[in-house]
Amino acid sequence: MFITCRFFALISVNLGIINLFPLPVLDGGHLLFLAIEKIKGGPVSERVQDFCYRIGSILLVLLMGLALFNDFSRL
Repeated sequence: MFITCRFFALISVNLGIINLFPLPVLDGGHLLFLAIEKIKGGPVSERVQDFCYRIGSILLVLLMGLALFNDFSRL
């Protein structure tokens, strides 16, 4: 039972760390936009945010595709 709880805790911590990557579609990206707003003194325009969200989504899909390709190539 303890080993199972430890395993789930490890997965949860890893997911939290990955979620903080500064990609706009993840929580780290939202924190990045908040930091930019704080430094800049005003909000980032909707157009720039939309562009960043699209690029971040594309990068995330490409990363998942690369991981899937690597998994299948090692079978």
